Amino acid sequence: MDDFIAALPKAELHLHIEGTLEPELAFQLADKNQVSLPFATVAEMRAAYDFQDLQSFLDLYYASISVVCTEEDFHDLTLAYLKKADSQNVRHTEIFFDPQSHTARDIPMETVLNGITSALKQGERELGISSRLILCFLRHLSADSAWETLQQALPFREQFIGVGLDSSEVGHPPSKFVKVFEEARRNGLHIVCHAGEEGPPEYITEALDLLHAERIDHGVHCMEDPALVERLAVEQIPLTVCPLSNVRLCVYPDMSQHPIKRMLEAGLRVTVNSDDPPYFGGYVNENFTAVQQALDLSRQELIQLARNSFTSAFLTDAEQQKLLAELPEEID
Repeated sequence: MDDFIAALPKAELHLHIEGTLEPELAFQLADKNQVSLPFATVAEMRAAYDFQDLQSFLDLYYASISVVCTEEDFHDLTLAYLKKADSQNVRHTEIFFDPQSHTARDIPMETVLNGITSALKQGERELGISSRLILCFLRHLSADSAWETLQQALPFREQFIGVGLDSSEVGHPPSKFVKVFEEARRNGLHIVCHAGEEGPPEYITEALDLLHAERIDHGVHCMEDPALVERLAVEQIPLTVCPLSNVRLCVYPDMSQHPIKRMLEAGLRVTVNSDDPPYFGGYVNENFTAVQQALDLSRQELIQLARNSFTSAFLTDAEQQKLLAELPEEID
């Protein structure tokens, strides 16, 4: 089955580019930019990836990203992810970035965007991976900060296609950010939103009704609300689920308790993604493998997950059909 997963074409729709920073590259950039890391070695840094919850992960995440400073750094970070994605037969990716993590360090928006998008263009040209970029607001910061960030980004509107909401979920509901998402929609941007990871099902409802989210990132706690599950199934709202992340951040005690199989059986449009892969133990293929082994997913279910990734992407009909045609026809 591992060979089947490796060969399966797929899209990745929930991936934080800052969260792809491998320890080896982190130390290289720390040395280059004269930035201190709170670890003496790569092994010590990897050993710290034992998280109790989302916040303990975020504390390390924000400390680590301090080493990424220049346009070249953002380019190298992004290209390293694309090369890994290519090795796992990812055919299309929609990447999140957190500009507030960088502008707070006096790194200009233009530096961040130019570095990432130059790598995306190189990835499409040399690897054949199509890509889109989505700007995420840090929800633990104020709504005014999100508004200011959007205004800083709009002059570069052609470099990103949507906005999202990430970071600490509990206590920071989608309703906090209605105004900035309204402005994003007025500028023709797609809307996605992290909701229902550690937060309650009500956050998913708020994301849909108040922010008009087209996709829900994570969304696993929808299973606690049967009426919401029915709505998500009827409306076919995509859910970008990150199984290894959910287990490593203690949303579920182990993979056998993960609801992704039940979500599929309920008719939800679920996708498999890696979130912040070095921190959580694997890229997209490792996530597919983990749920297949723990929940005994069939080849048909694996193909459905890959199909969902293409139909949930912000692609033209022609682009989508081209990618769907790459999926295997044989199923169990």
